[in-house]
Amino acid sequence: MTRLFPAFRFLQSSPNNYEWHNEINSSSGVLQEKMVNIDHVVATYPLLCQVQQDFHPSGIFYGDNPLAHSFSLLLFHLILVTTISRIIRFILKPLKQPIIISHIIGGVIVGPTFLGRSKWYHRHMKPDAAQYIMNNLGIMGFMFFVFVYGVKMDTSLLRKSGRMNMSIALIGISAPTIAVIVTALCIRKKMEKELATMNSIGILAGSIGITAFPVLYNVLKEFNLVNSDVGKFACSTALLGDVLGMFSVLAFEAGAQGQAKAENALWYLISLLVLGAILLGCVRPALVWINNTTPEGQQVDQCYVVAILLGVFVMGFITDMIGVAIVNGPLWLGLLVPDGPRLGAALVQKSQLILTEFLMPFSYILVGQYTDLYSLSSSDWNSLLPLFIIVLTGYMTKFFATWMATMYWRVPFRDGLTFSLIMSLRGQIEFILFVHLIDKRILQIPSYTLLVLMTTAITATFTPLISILYDPTRPYILNQRRNLQHNPSGEDLRIILCILDTDNTNGLIQLLDITNPTSTSPMTVSALRLFELSGRSNPLFIDHKKQELPTIYQWTHTINALGSYQQLKRQFLRLNFFTAVAPKQSMFQTICELALEQETSLIILPFRNIGFYYRGVRRTLNSQMLDHAPCSIAILVDKSLLDKNTIGSSVRHFRHRFAVLFLGGADAREALVYADKMVSNEEVSLTVIRFLSYNCIGDNEMEKKLDDGIVTWFWMKNEMNQRVVYREVIVGNGEETIGAIHDMNDGGYDLLIVGRKHGINPVFLTGLSEWSESDELGLIGDYVSSQDFYGSASVLVVQQQILRG
Repeated sequence: MTRLFPAFRFLQSSPNNYEWHNEINSSSGVLQEKMVNIDHVVATYPLLCQVQQDFHPSGIFYGDNPLAHSFSLLLFHLILVTTISRIIRFILKPLKQPIIISHIIGGVIVGPTFLGRSKWYHRHMKPDAAQYIMNNLGIMGFMFFVFVYGVKMDTSLLRKSGRMNMSIALIGISAPTIAVIVTALCIRKKMEKELATMNSIGILAGSIGITAFPVLYNVLKEFNLVNSDVGKFACSTALLGDVLGMFSVLAFEAGAQGQAKAENALWYLISLLVLGAILLGCVRPALVWINNTTPEGQQVDQCYVVAILLGVFVMGFITDMIGVAIVNGPLWLGLLVPDGPRLGAALVQKSQLILTEFLMPFSYILVGQYTDLYSLSSSDWNSLLPLFIIVLTGYMTKFFATWMATMYWRVPFRDGLTFSLIMSLRGQIEFILFVHLIDKRILQIPSYTLLVLMTTAITATFTPLISILYDPTRPYILNQRRNLQHNPSGEDLRIILCILDTDNTNGLIQLLDITNPTSTSPMTVSALRLFELSGRSNPLFIDHKKQELPTIYQWTHTINALGSYQQLKRQFLRLNFFTAVAPKQSMFQTICELALEQETSLIILPFRNIGFYYRGVRRTLNSQMLDHAPCSIAILVDKSLLDKNTIGSSVRHFRHRFAVLFLGGADAREALVYADKMVSNEEVSLTVIRFLSYNCIGDNEMEKKLDDGIVTWFWMKNEMNQRVVYREVIVGNGEETIGAIHDMNDGGYDLLIVGRKHGINPVFLTGLSEWSESDELGLIGDYVSSQDFYGSASVLVVQQQILRG
């Protein structure tokens, strides 16, 4: 088979303009040479004869080499770059490096800098047919990357952006853009010819000035900062920058089209207007219709999903045909998709796995294919120095201009510095642009390599600084007591009731009822419905008094149930409703921020042993809340709590039986105070069992005094109450503790209340640690809530506020 290889491709891919000639002659026979004029440059190119291989190997048992076939090489490189990236990820993880750094290094290693340096590897492992397929898969990876993030983008943030966001975005873009253009014009004569044109300078300046939303969001999500104050501020500002950047890039590309003929630019703009009209007039209404006609809780029809994903290729083809960068089309299509549950979530879910695990590795191979560190040493540094100065000037100007803008708006010093570092991050979008520029022959291999190195270095340097400077949980560190024990008498008890799904709603409302709001102990309850962020990138927090709740996040049935209960307790209970949409790993930040704002004393959470992995460690929402909450926590393990009774009914004859397992410590004291509130309800009987050790072995003297004080207070208050029973049990180890709990349990209790773990005498728990399945409930809480424990009593595990200030 005879294939033609344009000479300029080989001239680009090698730092030595004549090296390609030797490689070609050594790898295949040259049939003939011809002269061709490429862009007014006369070059000789050879006609090569290569054996046409079958796409798939026959098998090693037939004497066939599998690595001599394109498909096998494709799979080999996928495995190779993925393995290398994971190893590098493991090495760099302690240095707080984002995952994109390991991906880029993996792509560079399989490129000409390392493995590709070997002529044997280049000839046998990266033949032109396999490289051609990998390059195209890499472009597809970038197309789906921008499409997915287009789907996730919430364009409504543009309408909500205030003057501060707008001004900081404008300064952060305009200052580095102007600095790059001015610097480039001053040293224009020393720059490479293709890079010295005004269009090339404009595109380079725009790429440095703009912080791409997908790049920023990826890093923020990885380091759990999406739901933080700085993270939300950065996302909204970056979105504004992306819109400005999109128009500026289109303008420069129009100028590039018009360099040959002015009418080319005109046709380019007409094509954009026609395409925009079709997208907004036809495609957008169709996507909204699909989203609205999909019933709540049901999946989007598979035909629609396939058609939209096919549309990614269609948009790439159209934009590439009219001269727009190929990734712009998929991005615009993604922006038209309604975000959030239903359609947006379905598209992200269907495409995320194949994007990240199959297509994007080829994208990083594509980036690494043109990255040749040896080309820097073989090139004249004087030709690269202007580009280095321009890029360094742009990056530094962007950082300091953004920082100064935040100082003008009186953003706290640490937050402003962190925000400036975040807005300086670089990533996939920049690499897409660099590949586009080298494809257009604006960049040569050395200048491309320099840009990749500087871009990677900026992100690798700034990301650890962000982790060091900014801790999103710092505001939750309080030295002011906000708990039940120290809640002032007669003042409202402020509670946050967290609702994760409709399955746990009844138990939570029952618990709210038996908490017993009265005239002497009124309550203010903030009911917070939590939705996992899906199909969108920006978290939502909605105060129902101030904002209208979107249809896709309705929870009307629960609101009506709580409203009915409020009507029965209207003099003693105030209810506020909130809805939050956040990533699973940062939901706790939303709850903690609401607790700070409402000056809450107690957060009630349902028990759900459904976790997620964050930085390789399994976590749950409850475990994060226990670590960071600015107030006390109560976790309800609901086993149909009081299910046989009607909430708020004025006619009840059944007496609820509750028990407190008092093992000592701050958590046990908080649990006893909570139980004291419940026992003021005449329909509740309470048994308090206090565990003591033989001869005070293992007791902490200070904790023991505090325990004695709270028990004495409780007993004096309820001494005449016939519904209260107090017992003391002496135990010497964990086995005796479990035995005492078994002895008191007759299976008739409705609710067991226990302190989690802080301050418990370790003697009580000796030998029990291997029984525990859930640390968030504590050893005793985990045991009495297990299926092995006799009875159907629900369990309430209480942790008193931990003062961290």
